[in-house]
Amino acid sequence: MSRLVLGIGGASGALYAKRLMEKLIVLTDQWENVGVVISENGIKNWELEIGGFNPDEFPFEFYSFSDFQAPFASGSAKYNCMIVCPCSMGALSRIALGISGDLLTRAADVMLKERRKLILVPRETPLNLIHIDNMRRVTEAGAIVCPASPSFYSHPNSVSEMVDTVVDRILDLAGFQLQTYRWNSKD
Repeated sequence: MSRLVLGIGGASGALYAKRLMEKLIVLTDQWENVGVVISENGIKNWELEIGGFNPDEFPFEFYSFSDFQAPFASGSAKYNCMIVCPCSMGALSRIALGISGDLLTRAADVMLKERRKLILVPRETPLNLIHIDNMRRVTEAGAIVCPASPSFYSHPNSVSEMVDTVVDRILDLAGFQLQTYRWNSKD
C-alpha cells in the first residue's frame, strides 16, 4: 500500500492535479494515505483555470504550506512516494538546490534524502538553460522529471483524454496498477 504525498505547485496545469486526485480516488485499494500540500499560487491557478478549490471534495489529508509538523516533513513517517503536479520551475529550482523553506520543498527534500520516489511534473515552455540544469540536478539526485506532455498515439478525442495520457503516466511511474492505453499492446 502506498503512502503518497501530492504537492500541487503554482504552475499552470491545475487540471492535471485535479484529474490525478480523481484517479487516486478510484485507486483507493492501492494507497493507505494521501497527504496533499498546495501552494498559494497553486490555489490561485486552480481557481483561475478550473473554478473554486474545495479540499472537501477529496478524501485526502490537506496540510498547510507552512506546516512543518505534517508527518511527511520527516523521513521517519515512511511516505514512499511524492508527486509534485504541476511543478513550477520555481519549486523545481528550490528542490534542485535543497532549499526547503515550505512543506512542499521540505517533503521533496525528505524524499531525496531517504532515496524514495519523487516525481516532478513541470508544465513550462519554453525552457531556458537554468530550467534544464535544474532538471538535470534533480534527476541526478534521484527524482524523476515527467513533463506534462500529452501523448497522441492513443488518439485522444478531448482535453480530458489528453490530460489522462499524462496522469496515467504519472501513476505508472508512482507504481500504481491501472487500466490505460499501452503502446502496441494486444490487451
